[in-house]
Amino acid sequence: MRGGARPDTSRARLRGWFVGEEPDSRARGVWLLGAFAAMAVILFGRLVDVQLREGRHLAAMAAEQHQIAAVLHAHRGRILDRDGRLLAGDVQVYAIFADPGIISENQRSVVAAKLAPILRLGPGRIQSLIDSPNRFVYLAHGVSETVKQQLDQLDLPGVGTLPEEQRVYGASPVPNGSFAANLLGYVNHDGHGQYGVEGYYDSLLRGTDGKVSTLRDLAGNAIVLSREQRQDPQNGRDLHLGIDSQIQYWSEQALARAVVNDQAESGTLMVMDTHTGAIRAWADYPSYDSNHFGTSNVGAFKDSAVSDLYEPGSVMKVVTFAGALDRGAITPDLTINESQQTIDGFLIHDWDNHGHGTVSMQYVLEQSLNNGAIDVMRRTGEGPFYTNMLAFGLGAPTGIDLAGEVKQPLPPERSLHPADFAVQSFGQGIQVTPVEMFSAVNAIGNGGVWVQPHVVESTVNPDTGDATPVVPTTRRVISAPTAATLTHMMTGVVEGYASHGPSGFAAKIPAFKGQVAGKTGTASVPVNGRYSGDVIASFVGFLPASDPQFTMMVVIRKPHKCSPACEGAYLAAPVWKQMAQLMVDHWKIVP
Repeated sequence: MRGGARPDTSRARLRGWFVGEEPDSRARGVWLLGAFAAMAVILFGRLVDVQLREGRHLAAMAAEQHQIAAVLHAHRGRILDRDGRLLAGDVQVYAIFADPGIISENQRSVVAAKLAPILRLGPGRIQSLIDSPNRFVYLAHGVSETVKQQLDQLDLPGVGTLPEEQRVYGASPVPNGSFAANLLGYVNHDGHGQYGVEGYYDSLLRGTDGKVSTLRDLAGNAIVLSREQRQDPQNGRDLHLGIDSQIQYWSEQALARAVVNDQAESGTLMVMDTHTGAIRAWADYPSYDSNHFGTSNVGAFKDSAVSDLYEPGSVMKVVTFAGALDRGAITPDLTINESQQTIDGFLIHDWDNHGHGTVSMQYVLEQSLNNGAIDVMRRTGEGPFYTNMLAFGLGAPTGIDLAGEVKQPLPPERSLHPADFAVQSFGQGIQVTPVEMFSAVNAIGNGGVWVQPHVVESTVNPDTGDATPVVPTTRRVISAPTAATLTHMMTGVVEGYASHGPSGFAAKIPAFKGQVAGKTGTASVPVNGRYSGDVIASFVGFLPASDPQFTMMVVIRKPHKCSPACEGAYLAAPVWKQMAQLMVDHWKIVP
């Protein structure tokens, strides 16, 4: 096309441009839409993940930051005697606190001066507390309603009151003590029971605290629409004891008088229902005041009846005779030639330091002859004698429901020598607690059945009134006929059927002739493997012998003023008689 017109390529280029680029544009659009969709899916997935997997955790964290929880304290159970009289219970008192952050520095001395006479604290002591950098300090506990009202009238800045409970116990007839302190124990400042019933039944008495929690806004105000979470407390159970308060009152008086008059170290007096094992009185002297335990000597908290080990002395002869009678090894009328003897190089002597010749077993028990008891043990046999001690519960805890009962297992039988069995037959060379010996002798009065001593007769739900009785463990240790025979022999210890001046003469009650069954005990106290000049004097018995209503034991430790002698017959038996006469009248017991 020489000299001809050129073709128009611009339109073609333009058309080619659009025609050639149209597929690329669509792909880019699709890609962009896909990217946005993928991002949406990822974002949605993350939201679902947060909601499902982390939602509970985050919600819990948020709730913790705004949730306020408070403890709902359970009320501690009451302790009552057999007639429903209150022995221990809580009263409402108040704690006094201060918020030092609200009390300006120039006000603190004024506030302290006004509080001092009301709280009976020095102004300096109070100011040292409110000078604390903390926002909450206690100034006093156990404040009465009267004192609270006085503080309310002062309307002091930064000073307030909080209700709290305080354990209260009755007064003892003995100065510086509270009623049945060693039996009941006390509750410490942390609300935990210590010693006695309070310690043994602490978890049952305390109950279970509850709690309440609710959401709060940043200002600390409750959010009305929030759901309150509440767990109500379960109040502690009430304890109904077998204690007779009148007998307890007399027991504390009589025991304290005896310990003081005899210039003794201490004493114990226990009274038990012979058939049920329910404790009717439980006195220890010296004692303490459960209301003010913080000012007492720590040693006074110990309950000697369950925590003191001692050699029981001649009271043990009751167990020795029981085993022999039950096996037919002896009878009350069996006679022996009773004389002093030497065993493994040790001279065994009686209380009067001479032999008694031909005497009956009744005479041996009435006169409490050690060499006669050895003869009884030998006729029984060392093995059966040892088994009999175990059957009567010696060397094992009784399981009484009091905190702190100790045990001293008997030495293994194979480790004992003839001299060991010999002295054990009359209560030396063996260690028991008073309550062990008490329970063993009680089995004779209960027709040969050992019954577990117990302080609490039932526990009661204070909200419903439902009662759960305490069922003691029992076991037969000798036959009923054997128990009846030995009971009669024990009345001879008081009356003197085979001898003049029996060892238990001081426990005789004229109106109950032949109905007081008992046994004296006088044991030397070992010190560093040798017997010292100190003794432990005791008397245990039950009345009336035909159908015992109570068993009682009196123990006087380390007396130093004795007339005419430091023996159970002269120190413990008269106290037993005095208390028995009071109980006979109080309970209207007839022969």
